[in-house]
Amino acid sequence: MHEKINDRIILVGTAHISKDSIIEVKEAIEKYKPDIVAVELCKRRHESIINKDKWENTPITSLLKSNNAYFMLAQTFLSSIQRRLGKDQGVEPGSEMIAAINEAKKNNLKIALVDRDISITLKRAWKKMGFIEKIRLTWEFLKAIVGYEEEDLDQIDLKEMMNQDIISTMMEEFGEIAPSVSEVLIHERDKYIAKKILNESKNGKVVAIVGAGHLKGIKEYLKKNMLDIDLKKLDYVPKKRFSIIKSIGYIIPIGFALLIIYAFYFKGIDLALEMFIYWFIINGVFSAIGTAIARGHPLSIITAFIAAPITSLNPAIAAGWVAGYVEAKLRTPVIKDFKGLSKIDSLKDFWNNRVIRLLMVVALANLGSMIGTIVAFPYIASLLAG
Repeated sequence: MHEKINDRIILVGTAHISKDSIIEVKEAIEKYKPDIVAVELCKRRHESIINKDKWENTPITSLLKSNNAYFMLAQTFLSSIQRRLGKDQGVEPGSEMIAAINEAKKNNLKIALVDRDISITLKRAWKKMGFIEKIRLTWEFLKAIVGYEEEDLDQIDLKEMMNQDIISTMMEEFGEIAPSVSEVLIHERDKYIAKKILNESKNGKVVAIVGAGHLKGIKEYLKKNMLDIDLKKLDYVPKKRFSIIKSIGYIIPIGFALLIIYAFYFKGIDLALEMFIYWFIINGVFSAIGTAIARGHPLSIITAFIAAPITSLNPAIAAGWVAGYVEAKLRTPVIKDFKGLSKIDSLKDFWNNRVIRLLMVVALANLGSMIGTIVAFPYIASLLAG
């Protein structure tokens, strides 16, 4: 769908997995004969589309950090859904962006990458999210992975996806789960892209290729001629602020130590030992269950069981990092696994890839340890009243 904002700006709303969008992009460039072709990509995403084997240079150590694990899992899972849909249509995700870039090169037109850097977007989203939002988003993501079935994707109608109302509805639903993320991923990017397009339009006529879901927001900002949008402000990653999660991470070991000391001096060594054993078992079992769900190696499961009760008392290290390190040693991902990330389009592919398994071990061992801590702490505290 084309949206002519004025004589210098034309928006083309696309689905990232549609042959029709590829045709429409080419027709728009031919019809409007722009000086500049703007695409909804940042440098990183542009490179990921052009260089599909980018994963193979990823250091194993970067996969073990918990935030990285969640981000990489989400990116790979969502990309796999796009790839599965694109496969049914005979196109690769982002093909319309590649088509726009190729058309621009063929006609010697300037190419403008107008989206915000994906790493900045993700960092801003994560830092703005509250504790409850992070829990809800993680839960919805895990449900989506477990319930990911190819048959469900077959029910999606691409022509309906191009309907602006449906796209907007999908975004609104996502916004209900995590309003802060919705603000960063959608509304902030609408502003950012609109401002970049406005800046480019000063140098000539622009045909901008954007996802259909962003079309409405970008159009509104462009029609308002929002020249006061501050790109530096939107590129700023908030400094570390007071975090409930990190605060709890420091409070728990102190609280645990006080409970054990109190039990030892006022209730006896037997109760103190019993509290410690229950802490160890509950925390370890939940983390081990998470690792098992991730289909981790038996030794990784045992490692998670042993590590979780200890790491939950040390905010500087996480059970998933330890279990993930063992998993990486026992089932080290090879180049084929990294290359396979760009080809995952089914649940079977998703679960059988060693990189994905490693990410799942890290994420679910951490999640299990967190749940174990939430269950174990009040339980051992209740033993003092017995």
